[in-house]
Amino acid sequence: MNQQSPDWGKTVAITGAGSGLGAAMAHYFSQQGWRVAVTDIDSARAQETLAALEQAGGEGFALVMDVTQEDDWAALEQAVMERWGGLQVLINNAGVATAGTVISTPPEDWDWVLDIDLMSVVRGCRRFGAVMRRQGAGHLVNIASFAGLAGAPGISSYGVAKAGVVALSEALRAELYHHGVGVSVACPAFVPTRLTETMRATQAGTQAQVKKWMQRSGVSAEQVAEKVFAAVERQRFLVLTHRDTRWAWRLKRWLPSVYFRMLRRHAR
Repeated sequence: MNQQSPDWGKTVAITGAGSGLGAAMAHYFSQQGWRVAVTDIDSARAQETLAALEQAGGEGFALVMDVTQEDDWAALEQAVMERWGGLQVLINNAGVATAGTVISTPPEDWDWVLDIDLMSVVRGCRRFGAVMRRQGAGHLVNIASFAGLAGAPGISSYGVAKAGVVALSEALRAELYHHGVGVSVACPAFVPTRLTETMRATQAGTQAQVKKWMQRSGVSAEQVAEKVFAAVERQRFLVLTHRDTRWAWRLKRWLPSVYFRMLRRHAR
């Protein structure tokens, strides 16, 4: 872990922390004694997460935030600077999902998922990367997806956005290394969350199918949160949270033709 300031040490801001993985990470970091900035576009859910943290003895604050708005990022920076004087960890977690082929997904859905899942991460990394560079310490965590490492048919726009997050994280890791700032990118597969509630899909029944995969994943949001925390502690870059994705990632790199044969079975 990078050397901590007595003022902003063990502070973390998490986007999309009102539910799902974001809330799980807020709880886990709080349990380890961190102060948490809980941000979410849904005020009630953000307050609910904060109340649960405080009830368990944690500290932090809640902030309503639309990650597509630069003014909201400025408000988050102002809030953490006023309260803590800086920030040790930013977790870019807020996201949405789309499903459909490259051709069937309408342009407005491409714009929607790219703005939230990719450009919001760019906004957060630019703003707080600059803060941490001035501090000479800090850590950026970007929540991508295994779909960003291994593209799959039927979720093309989502995969493109998450692949962009992986590429962004790789560049940032090098650009901020000599400034004492760490970078991690987490690439979970299916985890039970509320992601399907706002999902945009071009085929009926997609949300129900994805929800089934989430329930059968065998990996909880709490388990992913624990792995993300460990990545920050150990300065680990790539976080693969599901065991089966580890062999799939190796298969794609080492035997790409075999991996492609597997993918094309799912493309109709």
